[in-house]
Amino acid sequence: MSGMYRRRVKGAKKSGTRRRIVQLLAAALANGYLLGFQKGRIFTGGTKAVCVPVLNCYSCPGALGACPIGSLQAALGGVKHRFPHYVLGLLLLFGVVLGRVVCGWLCPFGLLQDLLHKIPVPKRQLPQRIDRPARYLKYGILLVLVLLLPAFARTAAGTAPPYFCQYLCPAGTLGGGIPLLLADPALRSLAGLLFSWKTLVLAGILLASLFLPRPFCRYLCPLGAFYGLFHRFSFVQLRLDRSKCVGCGACEAVCPMAVKAMRDLNSPECIRCGACRSACPAGAISFSWNTKPEERTTP
Repeated sequence: MSGMYRRRVKGAKKSGTRRRIVQLLAAALANGYLLGFQKGRIFTGGTKAVCVPVLNCYSCPGALGACPIGSLQAALGGVKHRFPHYVLGLLLLFGVVLGRVVCGWLCPFGLLQDLLHKIPVPKRQLPQRIDRPARYLKYGILLVLVLLLPAFARTAAGTAPPYFCQYLCPAGTLGGGIPLLLADPALRSLAGLLFSWKTLVLAGILLASLFLPRPFCRYLCPLGAFYGLFHRFSFVQLRLDRSKCVGCGACEAVCPMAVKAMRDLNSPECIRCGACRSACPAGAISFSWNTKPEERTTP
């Protein structure tokens, strides 16, 4: 084993450890109200009016902030039917500055999928004929469940439920529904068919995470879909120095999102986890921070 290769392997391990530490700190920071888990109560302090950049349920007993997807639905489906300037403004800020770095480094549900995928069971990839069209599901969920239905499918009372949170979101079930039911026995008698459905969705995604890397991020997450729209123009970019690239394919082999890095390194599917950078034996891939629009669009 060459000295350069040994250094790359060591560097990859250190990079992965750093990312895991950041993920854990981000999850702890977003859910730092520990008394909430003990008492079975939702935190209602002033920070709850502020949206965090990740998918983190408002109803989680430890959540110190609001989920941007939940807040967006609440604004669109409210009685006053106001345009969600604040929420969209924050989402645009997160998207333009970070892009899907949020998914790769900050999201608690992404961390859970990463940890589950480390369990030693046979790994799988969906065939391209299924995988490629399935990735568009998250954009459909963003458009229909998060935007159109809350804005137009209203009840007789003039409001609309948060359709994504109510019928699909596994992060809400795991972080909000289950802890509240465990802490408050009175709530258990109220859990009906809808909660059973959401528990089934959560179980399916967690089970799939054992075999597929980040299935929720790939196929179902509307927040990842939104950030992906701005990914090519975000300040945080990955750069491929083609003069150094040896075409070994190591970057593509380790990518959890199956991005064809040598062809499209800054695909909207890339979560900026840095696995490709760590795996590259030639050091051809690097992170960059670009604030000039013309530079952010170059491959």
